[in-house]
Amino acid sequence: DAGLFDVSHMQVVDLSGKGAKDFLRHALANDVGKLRVPGKALYSCMLNEQGGVIDDLIIYFMREDWFRIVVNAGTAEKDLAWMEAQREKLAPQLTLTPRRDLAMIAVQGPNARAKFWAAMPGSQEISEHLKPFQAAEMGTMFIARTGYTGEDGFEIMVPVKAAPFLWQALQEQGVAPIGLGARDTLRLEAGMNLYGQDMDENVSPLESGLAWTVDLASPRDFIGKQALTSQPVAHQLMGLLLTDKGVLRSHQKVVTAQGEGEITSGGFSPTLNQSIALARLPATIAAGDTVQVEIRGKLLNAKVVRYPFVRNGKAC
Repeated sequence: DAGLFDVSHMQVVDLSGKGAKDFLRHALANDVGKLRVPGKALYSCMLNEQGGVIDDLIIYFMREDWFRIVVNAGTAEKDLAWMEAQREKLAPQLTLTPRRDLAMIAVQGPNARAKFWAAMPGSQEISEHLKPFQAAEMGTMFIARTGYTGEDGFEIMVPVKAAPFLWQALQEQGVAPIGLGARDTLRLEAGMNLYGQDMDENVSPLESGLAWTVDLASPRDFIGKQALTSQPVAHQLMGLLLTDKGVLRSHQKVVTAQGEGEITSGGFSPTLNQSIALARLPATIAAGDTVQVEIRGKLLNAKVVRYPFVRNGKAC
């Protein structure tokens, strides 16, 4: 049906000024030059010089001189300090504004958009034509067709004082509040990385299942590119399905014939009724291989698979 998440802990940052696009093309691993339609969004990693992931984020192109960025809660202050240092060095004419005046509410699920439209009169004509990873403004409301659940829906940014009204209006349409624990289960089923578990400053995006977010094809230079092109890729992020009885958890050791690996995110999948995980494994491991996971001193069998495990509520 539809669920409601308070994700106001995420940090919204506005970057404005002449040269904003050029700055972001250098600062981020993915190429914001691909964004030409106002409201179009892009997922990217922000890398250090060693090619490690400072954070993963979403960037919305609003105008040539205005981009909206959403970063993770736990890394917000670090991200802001890093972006500010790069701005001062490379583009001092730009303005970086943390939008602490905005809350963010996500409504996700098969009926999420319809229920949002019923809750917010006038919103349908603004947002029904949005494709995934597009956003539009409706007065002080910013409606993005994005999410962290593997389901359809919106992430809506509103002034803090308006958030309780939006929350209540959605509940009145029968949208049930859902906790962040359930959100973690959903993102794991959808094969979506969590910063601090599936990647961090010590791990390359190329070893974190995020090569698709890194633009190495164009001649464009970006921070961390030289490190990525010179480092061997010894590991990969793959999915695991536990075939024995137990529960997969982060940091459990994975034993393979090609060397050791480690679970980065694990848990029980309600959709599959089975324990699943993301694991960093030797690069030579292939989907279909059987590996063993050390759980409480025992080696249990698991099958290596490609993720996502679930898409739009159905097993892949």
